[in-house]
Amino acid sequence: MKKYIAEFIGTCVLVTLGCGTAMLVGCDAVNGGGYILTALAFGLVIVGMAYCVGNISGCHINPAVSVAVFCSGGMSIKDLIGYIIAQCLGAFAGSGILAAIFGLGGVKDMTGGFGANTLGGVNGNAVAGIIVEVVLTFIFVLTILGVTSKKANHGSFGGLIIGLTLTLVHILGIGLTGTSVNPARSIAPAVFAAINGNGTPLSQLWVFICAPIIGAAIAAVVYKVLEKESKSE
Repeated sequence: MKKYIAEFIGTCVLVTLGCGTAMLVGCDAVNGGGYILTALAFGLVIVGMAYCVGNISGCHINPAVSVAVFCSGGMSIKDLIGYIIAQCLGAFAGSGILAAIFGLGGVKDMTGGFGANTLGGVNGNAVAGIIVEVVLTFIFVLTILGVTSKKANHGSFGGLIIGLTLTLVHILGIGLTGTSVNPARSIAPAVFAAINGNGTPLSQLWVFICAPIIGAAIAAVVYKVLEKESKSE
């Protein structure tokens, strides 16, 4: 149970600080400042949570990462289901915190939808959005699998490397899809946006659930093949 609680807390913090930063400063690629701050917020949360709950749950805080670990044989189906439930509940808790802060404080949401992902940057083209999310998730998850493998020798820098990689994929992805690479991070804000009267994120949500899972599964398969080949050499 402790690892599920850790995943709940980690995902709650990710959504609260990551999406909260996006809501507060906006993600306009033209102005740039809010864009970079949002990318850094998501990346720095991963760094902090990796050293906070990483020794308890592995700090997946992302269903796509859990799927990749499962595909790699690193967890049971029971834990996979438990992790995903905890991550989604944590994301909803984070969005709830943001709803309370921005609602009670009368703060304008600069994203117009709780930092939810949309296909606005690719002009609503679902295929383009899927390609973006599959590629970015593949890069992110492949990095995680490499850093956390038994052969890796990164000392205490693993969390930093993973956090910087998440920042990197956000720098490209924010202007295209808002960068999901995390179904839980996408589901909760989309639901809250719909409750608030913005149904667009909810209608496009399937992209941000399916594409990260596909990208993570591909990364797991590719890493397993590469790891097997390196052992045989």
